[in-house]
Amino acid sequence: MRTVRDVHARTVQAPADTVGALLDRLGGADDPLFPTPVWPPMRFDRPLGVGADGGHGFVRYRVAAYEPGRRIRFDFTGGEDGWHEITVRPLGPGSCRVEHVLQSRLPLGQRVMWTLAIRAAHGTVVEEIFDNIERAATGRASAPVRRSPRVRLLNRLLWDRPRAVELPAAARLAHRAFPRTDFQDAWQMDLLPGMPKEPEAWEGVLRGASFPVAGRADGEILLGKDARHLDFRASILVADGRVTLGTVVRLHHTTGRLYFAVVRRVHPFMARLMLRRIHRRLALAAPTAGERAVARV
Repeated sequence: MRTVRDVHARTVQAPADTVGALLDRLGGADDPLFPTPVWPPMRFDRPLGVGADGGHGFVRYRVAAYEPGRRIRFDFTGGEDGWHEITVRPLGPGSCRVEHVLQSRLPLGQRVMWTLAIRAAHGTVVEEIFDNIERAATGRASAPVRRSPRVRLLNRLLWDRPRAVELPAAARLAHRAFPRTDFQDAWQMDLLPGMPKEPEAWEGVLRGASFPVAGRADGEILLGKDARHLDFRASILVADGRVTLGTVVRLHHTTGRLYFAVVRRVHPFMARLMLRRIHRRLALAAPTAGERAVARV
């Protein structure tokens, strides 16, 4: 195994105490630094401190050292040998240097993955953290990082996927759409910090198809259309930190049943695709963590 070492640093035109106070909120409910919702949020099983277990996405680590306002060191867990840490060092009364260092011993296979993909994504996430430090501390990022085509592709490939669930009881419009329902399903994804919680923002989930709004109530929008062979409704429910795309169908006579026998084979794929696509699109368009921190002031 060989050791991989990666260092990023930036001078921030803000006092070290100001930047350190932002660092102390890393991984919290109002985290102003980690670049969500474009990347999975950093989460821990307890408040930030030595021993807190967590990570972001598939990267898992534990807080090994914590000097409030100055330094946090994370040891990788899950069999990976290494650590990463972020430090804040004063340069003067109005500026400081923020540095992130990663060091890890990787076997050949992981080293190849690091070289081909992970290093670029890791570097982008770190630079976006630095951008958010500048935004939250000074009001603007001096030179925001740009995501390379490789990083955008990796982000797309690693994006979370919808999971099948029962149609939530809170989707009352969908449950009451028809006196008799011949088919129903639902797909759900978690809302990431900064993503819109208004169901109107999610109306574009049925991209490429324009259907009238059949109802709105309590965080739910119902779209749909009636036809001679079947009636269908699509429910978009935003509640409890999740967005759910539900479908209910009522069939008419033999033609409708034959038609839907074919459609229902491709419907799950299309429903997952549409929900995942708008989920990522809205995440990319959402304000950054630093911008949200400034807006809260």
